[in-house]
Amino acid sequence: MTLDGTTAFVTGASQGIGRTIALTLAEEGANVALAARGEGIHETAAAFDDSRALAVETDVTDEESVAASIQRTVETFDGLDCLVNNAGIAGPTAPVEEVTVGEWERTMDVNVTGMFRCVKHAAPHLRASDRGSVVNVSSISGKRPLEGRTPYTTSKMAVIGLTRTLAFELGDDDVTVNAVCPGATRGPRIDRVIENQAEQRGVSFEAAKREVFTDDTALGRLTEPEDVAGMVAHLASERGRHVTAQDINVDGGSAWY
Repeated sequence: MTLDGTTAFVTGASQGIGRTIALTLAEEGANVALAARGEGIHETAAAFDDSRALAVETDVTDEESVAASIQRTVETFDGLDCLVNNAGIAGPTAPVEEVTVGEWERTMDVNVTGMFRCVKHAAPHLRASDRGSVVNVSSISGKRPLEGRTPYTTSKMAVIGLTRTLAFELGDDDVTVNAVCPGATRGPRIDRVIENQAEQRGVSFEAAKREVFTDDTALGRLTEPEDVAGMVAHLASERGRHVTAQDINVDGGSAWY
């Protein structure tokens, strides 16, 4: 197994992409700290067949919560090798003049500053590892912005900038830092986004899905959570040790850069 004996800290691990990432890393041999605010982390932990899962209730908008969770992970598994920053929110779907400052700030706090808090407290442990890695989950919307999603798309562009900067800051200690940019990924979150887009455009759910997310992809379908998780596992493994400062699309071919 490519991650045998390593330890990963995965935020947003209570459901969706985060849960799939956590389970995939475990299948590859990693110990996994499951970090999220919701009770779903305990459901995720129950899917593990041994003691390699640690459920740590974590609020990425609270620095003390982040620091305590990472410290508990390090103490439990004797170190930290991989940080997966996956926690995020969709933010509002509305014209920019209808977006409140509170909605903007909340989206930035979770999607960008939350990642900063996690990296800040994980960095010393990642530097001490002989195979440290950070994988930030951005979005294809950070490259191809969606109409009516100003806070979200801006936050995901910021994640790419954070990734590139951290790659050089941590590179001297052989820590790789990359971003994965999923396309529209099957699950409850994207269903809510499609519903909002359908309402805003005055079309059906299926029409909005095609118009906004699938018609202009090379493969013509939504991304699966397992596709994203597989790329994260690759970047965290020895096979990805010479890949850093990159933002890698897992989107079925909707963006070419």
